[in-house]
Amino acid sequence: MVLPKCLSFHLHPSFPAITRNPRPCSSFLTSPFLPTNLTAKFHTTHVQAHHHLTLRSPIFTTMASIQSTPSPKFDDFEADPTLTNDDLKPTTPDQRSFSRWELASLWVGLVVGVPTYYLAGSLVDLGMAWWQGIATVVAANIVLLVPLILTGHPGTKYGISFPVLARSSFGIHGAHIPTLLRALVGCGWYGIETWIGGEAIFLLLPSSIKSSSLSQFLPWLATSPLEFACFIVFWVAQLAIVCKGMDGIRELENYSAPILITLTSCLVIWAYVKAGGFSHMLSISSKLTSQQFWSLFFPSLTANISFWATVALNIPDFTRYAKSQTDQVIGQAGLPIFMGAFTFVGLAVTCSTEVIFGRVISNPIQLLGEIGGVTTIFLAIFGVSLATLTTNIAANVVAPANALVNLSPSKFTFRRGAIFTALLGIAFQPWRLLRSSESFVYTWLVGYSALLGPIGGIILADYYLVHHTTLSMKDLYTQSPYGAYYYTGGYNLAAMAALVFGILPVVPGFLQKVGVLSSVSHTFVIIYNNAWFVSFFSAGFLYWLLLSLKRKQNKSLASEDPLLPPAN
Repeated sequence: MVLPKCLSFHLHPSFPAITRNPRPCSSFLTSPFLPTNLTAKFHTTHVQAHHHLTLRSPIFTTMASIQSTPSPKFDDFEADPTLTNDDLKPTTPDQRSFSRWELASLWVGLVVGVPTYYLAGSLVDLGMAWWQGIATVVAANIVLLVPLILTGHPGTKYGISFPVLARSSFGIHGAHIPTLLRALVGCGWYGIETWIGGEAIFLLLPSSIKSSSLSQFLPWLATSPLEFACFIVFWVAQLAIVCKGMDGIRELENYSAPILITLTSCLVIWAYVKAGGFSHMLSISSKLTSQQFWSLFFPSLTANISFWATVALNIPDFTRYAKSQTDQVIGQAGLPIFMGAFTFVGLAVTCSTEVIFGRVISNPIQLLGEIGGVTTIFLAIFGVSLATLTTNIAANVVAPANALVNLSPSKFTFRRGAIFTALLGIAFQPWRLLRSSESFVYTWLVGYSALLGPIGGIILADYYLVHHTTLSMKDLYTQSPYGAYYYTGGYNLAAMAALVFGILPVVPGFLQKVGVLSSVSHTFVIIYNNAWFVSFFSAGFLYWLLLSLKRKQNKSLASEDPLLPPAN
């Protein structure tokens, strides 16, 4: 079929579909000789970068308005069934029920937990003074608050979850890569939190059982059968709450926040009384020289950023339920305050243990065991279990479950994804990760920041610098090769290249840390100690650069189209 020269179109979605000043040709478009499927292709071709053009055909007018008008409602178009189900659909106005206070309660439930306490205690264990530890934690969370709020914006604006948002930058199919990497880290954290809950159950057991042969250490398991059994019991108990979905999570966080604050206050009061006041409690000074402190500060800053970099990445999973942007911003703004306050609790109580027991006890489970007493043990088990549940379910189940749903909406539901996440949590063997402060901070926290940093940089660069906060809802849920986010076979190669570019510089330092390499250049050590910063900014910048060059190339090709008549 020969088409009139007044039309210029390209079948590849990366090229502009319409060029400037086309001659009127509405009669051709209404011709009975034009196949309807070709008309549909015109309608779905990507014209996002050319909405300013003067267009006369009603079909082209509709296309050109994609950028300038609000995105269509989800029910206004037919989504591809392989890309959506009830868990992936945008939230409706009735589902937008999270107020600023409920989001703040969510963060209280997330912050008040044993890993947060353990991280704070680890800083003292590594030689920091109490005030140095608090300053490090607060500084890290102020830095993290920026990407946290920025990433939460599209969740509230469009009601979409993290896997759907990732389609914009990584492609319809490429989005599986960042979501599964985030899920992998979530599964590891799920195992860590569950192990901590199992330790609380272990505390409840009578001394006769804890001194039996079942409590003997097995080298091949790296723990005792009794402790492993307690871990499994807590693992099973969590599934009942996990299966209730987001409504159950919200109720748990709302009711648990005041209880956790009360129990934390009791722990501080106990330490204050037993240590004879705060002057003794905070008497441990820094064991580090100035040079040693700064060599410890930057990897510790990275570790603290990495601590919540997981949630900062998939925060749209929660902000999609926020009532407004104001609610999501104010609700999350308390993170540095909450982390600073609970870090003070963790560091102050850890410092007090040297005064009370003659040695530093950074693990709160061990500390509660030293305190003893029936009432203390009961409150300890209740508090640790509640804190573990609120943190584990919200931070470490939602993202992996949604990632699996996005991978196969027809096979996975939120409940099935949560169960699979729990199974992978066992495979991570969290008791090995928590065996020392150094392995927890330097190997686990710093190591996975190299995976999450570049993903966050790419998503923010795409949403703010490339798309300027404007997304096409229709194209996020279609596998049409003419969709805006289909790119090359459903994968955005620029995002893939930027992801690899952000991860590679950190690999030598990680291999040296885990013992695969005996030594590496000092430059790689510095890069590893600042893994999140290096990977975040390098990947984000490269992605923006590649997309900018691609757009310039597309505009150049469009201006040289031989089918166009000379400009008037």
